[in-house]
Amino acid sequence: MFYSYILKSLKDGRYYYGSTENLEARLIKHNKGDVKSTKGRRPLIIHFYEMFSTRGEAFRREQYYKSVNGYIYLKQEKII
Repeated sequence: MFYSYILKSLKDGRYYYGSTENLEARLIKHNKGDVKSTKGRRPLIIHFYEMFSTRGEAFRREQYYKSVNGYIYLKQEKII
């Protein structure tokens, strides 16, 4: 399975959007400081995720989260 996910920073309350094949391992990398874009925003928690059968689907969903329409959707559904 592949995942698109939203992490929330407990430091600043902001969100990070991503996709991965192994959600738990990816969260560990984020919290160890191995991911440049979240290194200064640790600790992070999994706020929301969706599962997909292909990497492409998960990546497309990540890109959707990052779009204006995706942001509106996430707000309307009270996900963020």
